[in-house]
Amino acid sequence: MGREEQLEEREVLESIFPDEIQWISDTEFRITITLDLPPDPDAPPLDEDGNDEGEAPVLILSVRYPEEYPDKAPMLELQPVPNAPPHRFFSVAADKEAILKELEATVEENLGMAMVFALVSTVKEAAEQLVIERRGAVAREREEAKLAAEREENAKFHGTPVTRETFIKWREGFMREMEEQRQREEEERVEALKKARGPKEPVKLTGKQLWQRGLVGKVVEEEDDDEEGGVEGVRDGVEGLKV
Repeated sequence: MGREEQLEEREVLESIFPDEIQWISDTEFRITITLDLPPDPDAPPLDEDGNDEGEAPVLILSVRYPEEYPDKAPMLELQPVPNAPPHRFFSVAADKEAILKELEATVEENLGMAMVFALVSTVKEAAEQLVIERRGAVAREREEAKLAAEREENAKFHGTPVTRETFIKWREGFMREMEEQRQREEEERVEALKKARGPKEPVKLTGKQLWQRGLVGKVVEEEDDDEEGGVEGVRDGVEGLKV
């Protein structure tokens, strides 16, 4: 019974997948599955890792019939196409377990019937859904980054909202800056006046002022001995003050 159904399914599969099926033996074969994906116009040709999305992902479903098939589940395996370029959103090595998990329900639903066509359809749909979900996630990230950039740009024109607290804080800082500026300007003005006046000349005292301040003796002692004429003049002045 099982062998007859296997032969019948083989004929059906060869008519459906004439170019995709490869028989290893009467009970073992491989079917090449190419995903049907709409183009992603926003995606660049290569991502930062050099993965390509120019070509649709391709994978191979390997099937081996047990003697009791279809009353018993077939042995299944997923393989990548040799030398296939890496795809941005799909990898057989990384996604194989998730897809094989999806096949378990299909096997349970079709036990007792030829199920390979249903299995191929499940593999194809599961893989395409993974790619679509990942595309959507990248598109959302791209859109969020765009909106964040727009919000940042708009924030430059709106500024910080004014509240009583922010105004008081601003006013205190403004008054402090104004006072510091006033002090700097005053210091600069005083310094400019000092430079304009030049060095301060010593004040010359009259003979009377020298006498009143008790400086006559000191002046006489400090005069050079060779300047006797000057000393005499000071003494004459002092004598005149006495009279």
